[in-house]
Amino acid sequence: MLSLCPLRLCGESFFAPEPPMPTVAEIAAALEKFAPPQTAADWDNVGLLLGDPAEPVERLMTCLTVTPDVAEEAVAERVNLIVSHHPILFRGAKQLTAGRGDGRVVLPLARAGVAVYSPHTAFDNCPGGVNDTLCRRLGVRDAVPLRPREGPREYKLAVYVPDRDLVKVSDALFGAGAGIIGKYEQCSFRVPGKGTFFGTDETNPSVGQKGRREEVDEWRLEVVLPEAKVAAAVRAMRQAHSYEEPAFDIYQLKAGLSGGEGRVGELAAPVPLGELARAAKAALAAAGVQVVGDLSQPVRRLAVACGAAGEFLSDSIRSRADVFVTGELRFHDALTARTAGIGVIVPGHYATERPAVEELAAKLAADWPGLTAWASRRERDPLGVV
Repeated sequence: MLSLCPLRLCGESFFAPEPPMPTVAEIAAALEKFAPPQTAADWDNVGLLLGDPAEPVERLMTCLTVTPDVAEEAVAERVNLIVSHHPILFRGAKQLTAGRGDGRVVLPLARAGVAVYSPHTAFDNCPGGVNDTLCRRLGVRDAVPLRPREGPREYKLAVYVPDRDLVKVSDALFGAGAGIIGKYEQCSFRVPGKGTFFGTDETNPSVGQKGRREEVDEWRLEVVLPEAKVAAAVRAMRQAHSYEEPAFDIYQLKAGLSGGEGRVGELAAPVPLGELARAAKAALAAAGVQVVGDLSQPVRRLAVACGAAGEFLSDSIRSRADVFVTGELRFHDALTARTAGIGVIVPGHYATERPAVEELAAKLAADWPGLTAWASRRERDPLGVV
């Protein structure tokens, strides 16, 4: 059935088709582009965890965690897709029964046809993700990864081809996944030169004759490619090349940096630790904050790591940060911070991650006209302050 919506032009009313609603798969693909699953922690469980990818999505809800309250809200509000920061079924479940454990969440959603997607640690550290949201709300400028990540291992393949093979071999390499630099495809470098060879009696050269030294006009064709595609690219090159024994080189490139975890940057001007703690409480709508350090000490360089990220304290000290902002910190880590002279602000796990979840709902609504999206209205921080 065609759905129509009224429009008005030059004082006249008529009907036009509504834009098609995205499917679960289309929104999942957009989320994977925004926060690539391969950047998530090895122990994590990210991606589409429940539901039918082909189902259309008209109503979407984001949340930090799918609790029974959140699941009840999703069913009552006829939600098609939940984007939950924390995964459902985070660890393998051997039993799903009504009213117990994970079954209290998963079974009602499954019965109502509600899909669930979780980006978790990929969302924590992607550009515009949770840690970047923290930095923006705290006024941190020029933030860079607190714990940089080495990029994927890449190689350069250089092959020598006669002019007649240049296009054929290039196309074969590009088709095998070589020649991608950032968002550009089919990248290569080509240098003309002279090649020589002497074919023995056992050879059958496609250019010149065996038994004498030949000189051939050739191109040095260079492409870069990831480690996983080296073997396929070499096979494709050999199949496209007219030479019996193509000459080629493969070089391992020095790995560059590709994003990373946490963030570290600077405030526009130094402020006392106590003042920054109060500003963080307001900016993150936290019920309260815990602080390590002298409240009067001036701070300018901030390290941030959302959620349960006390392990990044050592990275913060190494980066010479004046203060470390995180969601959770163990007692003995607090003592370590005090001894090292670094301030710590702990607004809570919920407060450091919920703002980004709210902003994600607004982003998805803006990206998909006609989609109704909101952050869960029932979700609350499980830790209260008396």
